[in-house]
Amino acid sequence: MKRRINQEFGMECVRRFCAAEQLSAADMRLAVRFSLEEFADRYPGHSVEIRIPWIGAVQAIRGVNHRRGTPPNVVEMDGISWLQIATGITPEGYAPVCPEDITYSGAHADLSPYLPLFSPAQLRSIHPAA
Repeated sequence: MKRRINQEFGMECVRRFCAAEQLSAADMRLAVRFSLEEFADRYPGHSVEIRIPWIGAVQAIRGVNHRRGTPPNVVEMDGISWLQIATGITPEGYAPVCPEDITYSGAHADLSPYLPLFSPAQLRSIHPAA
């Protein structure tokens, strides 16, 4: 998959989300898109589509290739839920993810073996504490 988002900047937006910083709408979208790109890069394939409405979607995970129409395995949620699942962190000020906020279909739509996507070391800020 061709990366579109600068990895340093994308990771910094993810870290800021985890630190409960108030992100602009553009930075929130960037953090979500970056983490979707990262997921597709780490788990290439076309058997599962992850959809974050109004922000982005990727196909990932090896298996049966999907080519047309709605994929047989789809996972869909909002951007904040995706970031919480991708990082394994619910920042202060955010409600925890509710299972009802996630829709999925297909026998291979379980993403739990692949998440959280980022390790605690990756999520630590690279900037020294002020």
